[in-house]
Amino acid sequence: MHYNICRKYYTYKIVLCSQCYNQVWIPDNEEVWQSAEITKNYRTGDHVLHLLLEDGTELNYPVDPAPLPPLRNPDILVGENDLTALSYLHEPAVLHNLKVRFVESKLIYTYSGIILVAMNPYKQLPIYGDAIIHAYSGQNMGDMDPHIFAVAEEAYKQMARNNRNQSVIVSGESGAGKTVSARYAMRYFATVSKSNSNAHVEDKVLASNPITEAVGNAKTTRNDNSSRFGKYTEISFDQRHQIIGANMRTYLLEKSRVVFQSENERNYHIFYQLCASALQPEFKHLKLGHAEEFNYTRMGGNTVIEGVDDRVDMMETQKTFTLLGLKEDFQMDVFKILAAILHLGNVQMTAVGDEKSSVSLEDKHLNIFCELLDLDNDKVAQWLCHRKIITASETVIKPMTKLQALNARDALAKKIYSHLFDFIVERINKALHFSGKQHTFIGVLDIYGFETFDVNSFEQFCINYANEKLQQQFNLHVFKLEQEEYMKEDIPWTLIDFYDNQPVIDLIEAKMGILELLDEECLLPQGTDENWLQKLYNNYINKNPFFQKPKMSNTSFIIQHFADKVEYKSEGFLEKNRDTVYEVLIDILRNSKFHLCADFFQDHPVPISPFRSTITVKSAKTVVKPPNKQFRTTVGSKFRSSLYLLMETLNATTPHYVRCIKPNDEKLPFEFDSKRVVQQLRACGVLETIRISAQSYPSRWTYIEFFSRYSILMTQHELSLSDKKKICKTVLQRLIQDPNQYQFGRTKIFFRAGQVAYLEKLRSDKLRQACIVIQKNVRSWHQRKKFLRIKQAAVTIQQYFHGQQAITATALKQAWAAIIIQKYCRGYIVRKLCQLIRVAAITIQAYVRGFLARKKFQKMLKEHKAVILQKYARAWLARRRFQNIRRFVLNIQLSYRVQRLQKKLEDQVDDKNPFMFSINFLSMHFFYCESITFAFFLIPCRILEKKFQNEKQDYEKEIESLKGEIKTLREEKIKLQDQIQEEHIIQDDLKLEVGQLKKQAKFISVSSLHTANREFQCFINSASFLFCCLCTVHFKASCDLKPRGVVVNMIPGLPAYILFMCVRYADYLNDGDMLKSFMSITTNGIKQVIKEHAEDFEILSFWLSNTYHFLNCLKQYSGEEEFMKQNTPRQNMNCLKHFDLSEYRQILSDLAIRIYHQFILVMEKNIQPMIVPGMLEHESLQGISGMKPTGFRKRSSSIDDTDTYTMTSILQQLSYFYSTMCQNGLDTELLKQAVKQLFFLIGAVTLNSLFLRKDMCSCRKGMQIRCNISYLEEWLKEKNLQSSSAKETLEPLSQAAWLLQVKKITDDDAKEIYEHCTSLSAVQIVKILNSYTPIDDFEKRVSPSFVRKVQAMLNNREDIPQLMLDTKYLFQVTFPYTPSPHALEIIQIPSSFKLGFLTRV
Repeated sequence: MHYNICRKYYTYKIVLCSQCYNQVWIPDNEEVWQSAEITKNYRTGDHVLHLLLEDGTELNYPVDPAPLPPLRNPDILVGENDLTALSYLHEPAVLHNLKVRFVESKLIYTYSGIILVAMNPYKQLPIYGDAIIHAYSGQNMGDMDPHIFAVAEEAYKQMARNNRNQSVIVSGESGAGKTVSARYAMRYFATVSKSNSNAHVEDKVLASNPITEAVGNAKTTRNDNSSRFGKYTEISFDQRHQIIGANMRTYLLEKSRVVFQSENERNYHIFYQLCASALQPEFKHLKLGHAEEFNYTRMGGNTVIEGVDDRVDMMETQKTFTLLGLKEDFQMDVFKILAAILHLGNVQMTAVGDEKSSVSLEDKHLNIFCELLDLDNDKVAQWLCHRKIITASETVIKPMTKLQALNARDALAKKIYSHLFDFIVERINKALHFSGKQHTFIGVLDIYGFETFDVNSFEQFCINYANEKLQQQFNLHVFKLEQEEYMKEDIPWTLIDFYDNQPVIDLIEAKMGILELLDEECLLPQGTDENWLQKLYNNYINKNPFFQKPKMSNTSFIIQHFADKVEYKSEGFLEKNRDTVYEVLIDILRNSKFHLCADFFQDHPVPISPFRSTITVKSAKTVVKPPNKQFRTTVGSKFRSSLYLLMETLNATTPHYVRCIKPNDEKLPFEFDSKRVVQQLRACGVLETIRISAQSYPSRWTYIEFFSRYSILMTQHELSLSDKKKICKTVLQRLIQDPNQYQFGRTKIFFRAGQVAYLEKLRSDKLRQACIVIQKNVRSWHQRKKFLRIKQAAVTIQQYFHGQQAITATALKQAWAAIIIQKYCRGYIVRKLCQLIRVAAITIQAYVRGFLARKKFQKMLKEHKAVILQKYARAWLARRRFQNIRRFVLNIQLSYRVQRLQKKLEDQVDDKNPFMFSINFLSMHFFYCESITFAFFLIPCRILEKKFQNEKQDYEKEIESLKGEIKTLREEKIKLQDQIQEEHIIQDDLKLEVGQLKKQAKFISVSSLHTANREFQCFINSASFLFCCLCTVHFKASCDLKPRGVVVNMIPGLPAYILFMCVRYADYLNDGDMLKSFMSITTNGIKQVIKEHAEDFEILSFWLSNTYHFLNCLKQYSGEEEFMKQNTPRQNMNCLKHFDLSEYRQILSDLAIRIYHQFILVMEKNIQPMIVPGMLEHESLQGISGMKPTGFRKRSSSIDDTDTYTMTSILQQLSYFYSTMCQNGLDTELLKQAVKQLFFLIGAVTLNSLFLRKDMCSCRKGMQIRCNISYLEEWLKEKNLQSSSAKETLEPLSQAAWLLQVKKITDDDAKEIYEHCTSLSAVQIVKILNSYTPIDDFEKRVSPSFVRKVQAMLNNREDIPQLMLDTKYLFQVTFPYTPSPHALEIIQIPSSFKLGFLTRV
């Protein structure tokens, strides 16, 4: 398929100017398309292109009149997630891109616009676990690698956002993986929309799959689990977008498989499961045996599927029946009918002549068949070999030949199985029925793709008819989306031609179409396939271009479908369309006493599904009604009616397309057969999407992406502009002269095919020129440095060489003589200088020594004189001191003697003698002398006496003040004793009141408990124990104190200390009931606060810290020796005396673990949205942009990129967490554990996203990731958290970033990868290597051979083959014992609490 849009001359002229973009695609018989390189420039008028094939063969490719071959995309664009991101859009580009992704990168999913192309890998891949589901949940389409979960998430998101019904259409040929894809889509919906009810509706919806696969799937030559029917499952959701039920509609069950299987094929799985379980006691009454014993199960020649245990599958089928509420009696009824069908197939028909046949009444299988279905043996035996013809005048019984009898038997078996299949589906729908009102639904359509075989019959005709209708709906939807995209971006819309297959649909379903002629022929008693075919020939040959007659056959016809021409054999069309079973046999079954069998054939209208009444759909297109009621009884008319209903539903929903591709017919893993793949691509509409896109502007870039990618092509003046949108317009107008090659939208730039490749060529040339300049300067510097080294070496060599030439005998003698002369001259000069220096030194020494000696003499002389002066001064002072002392002693002696004399005279006062006068005179003389003596030292004595008097007065005043204080203290003591007595009285009253309240609490409801507590608090607002309990437990809830304010103004853990002081108070009172009540109120109060504020990080942090501190206080003051080692003697005095609280410590420990888990959950919830944008998407390193062309699925359209999260956002959030935890006094070890858990989440989420984003697996992105890891390590260092082991949790991510950067070419590189990447599993290493994506032409892809080398080395590892890390994993938390350094006595309790009595215990 060639597209002129990619073959214009100007494109060739642009591309061929660079040697990197001179490759084209030419047709090839084996590989469909082959790559070739143009060796000579093409010019207008040339008739051939000179090409060089990949195997080295030269080829002259004719291009006149043949069109030019399509151009090959640059290697940088190969392997894209979206085929519409390719610059050149055509069939070979699509095929090559799929092959590179599937074979080299081992990626099975690829977008093609709105289609998800799914290649069947024929191998189990680790990409469907719950971790993958959670990784895709909430992500935008195109942000992650293509996946069936991405399509399911887009459908679920649009349903929730727009309240519009959705459909996921999964199609493909047999063996392509439709059933598995549909199953994974349904599993995704069941996982992300899981409800909180106990109904397990999601499990029931998923359980319907194993049952329908058992009764509707079979082994074919193409697929071991091929769906032989179409299925549309409507999954219903309520207004909360949770699954409430489901409904299933089926289409065109392949009933012929019940009675016939081709070689190497099997019947439906349920028959083999039943036979494998025949020996089980509950199945013995069915009288079954091995599958090879029955005609209907042994026709294919192989009754076993490799790797499948039918007996185990039977147990699974029974289990799912039970899960859906279908009890054992119902299951046994179903198994009885299935067994009866197998026995019916073994009933032997005996020919009686040429016109008759008979069945023996002794036939074992006939009797078992009749026994199981409770039928009359004679009637069944008779009417299996006869038929009744009713005419207007009589009834004729006509015998049947053996062949006719066998056909009648097989028709009966098909009829019974068809009714059973419909009945099982109906019961499944009933089990999935819901009572509420449906809000929206998502339908999953698992339907056969376009089929063409060597022999095509009525089934293939109906299948291809359905695919024609689906393809028409698909074309209209693609066209509509394309138009909406243009209108949204304000791009002028021009009509684009697209393939409309309405003429083919009219050929099949219109009036006098193929189906109507077939129904008309079926009404005729003598109608035959030949007559019907002749009518087709007469009506359509040479009249309708889509109908042809084969040249070599008169029993076939050809229809030109949208995908390919298909030749149909007319034989059997009428019989299969009639699907007739003789009425007599129907009457026999209708009269069966086995109620289930009888119900199958009752004449009652088909019940309307309860789901249809709740689903309101409005068709987007007028639907053609079936022509006539009498035609509705045929298979064709029924199928057409059900197809109308299906299309009506699809037109009323938003469709999402999944096209499953079978890569090869041998079922080999990751083998790519280009012929088979391109055949399916043409049939499934992928290339039609490409063609529609290629006709307009297929390449679309946002302005941000364009600026980031092509800023290297911009001038300094252009970069100086502030408006990026204006810069992009200016650059494009300069680079691409033809304005018709691009259009500027509101948020995107639209390019025609080939323009992105041209821009990539300009960018590559610019980079190459820059590399050349860098290489030139580096090589110049290197050569200059080398030249200078050589020059220096040459100069040195020249010096030695020239010196060698100048040396002769005379020169040696002269040189020696000169040396001798120099020696003596230098010796004379040195000796003379030495003597002069010696004389000068001696002179200097003499003068210096004389100066020092004189100075020393002068010093000694001065010291001698000073000694003499000191001697005389000291002698004079000593004599003076002696004289003073002697005078003082004499005065004292004189005073004493005078006193004695005076006393003696007083004794003789009465004696008057002549000596009285003399005595008086002597007394007066003594008084005079005494006055003189005492006056000498009376003054110092008076000074001392005065000082003594002052001190005495001070002491007396102090004593008076102390007496006053003692008096005051005695009064306060009396008052305190009175208060203590009052408190004891109040406490006794409170104990009585508490006992009464406990009795009343048994009759008070939980809802009134808080009211009672508040009333109780008001009643005892004094310093009471219960007030303390309620006030401290509801520290945040009741008192409405903000944790931040509490922490800032008070010591960390204050509520914990208050709580423990309450415990100590109860222990002091030895009141066990009070303690038990308090601990119960405490734990329940904390639980209530945590429940009410489950999303408040600050409150969770606050109460985690306080619960932890409270737990440590209970340990520290428990009185146990192991906890008392670090206590002070004062703290040991405060230990509990009466109670053992080890049981409550365990309760508090469990509560702390619960708070910690909720605490971690809130932190993870806050930081998780920042991880991928900050760690992966944001590009902080200049010049490390890794953006590449994007396709239709990329949803980014923002001009301003300022609202996105960056690495700074993550660091700020971590700092906020850290500061809050520190502010709340969280223990350091506990804080380290929380940080470790956060770092593990960052590494796991980033690594998981890297595994699912091929566009992120590049060398530059590896540099960016390692840079971001260094930021995190710096943050740890700044916060002094290196010992938290948080860095080790980032090791897998660090190794993945290293793996993206390291060279991946040689065996040594493979060995280095094996030795270095020890934290990554083998699956993860191989995934990164396969996903490695070059950003520029200078990088090379990882070769498959290198990946195989690494994989071979990794096979020796014994690690878990798991791709995704479990982001829900929690490290085990430990609460280390850390005794409090605060003594309880020094803790200041706010006075507003009125809890002062706690500190006085």
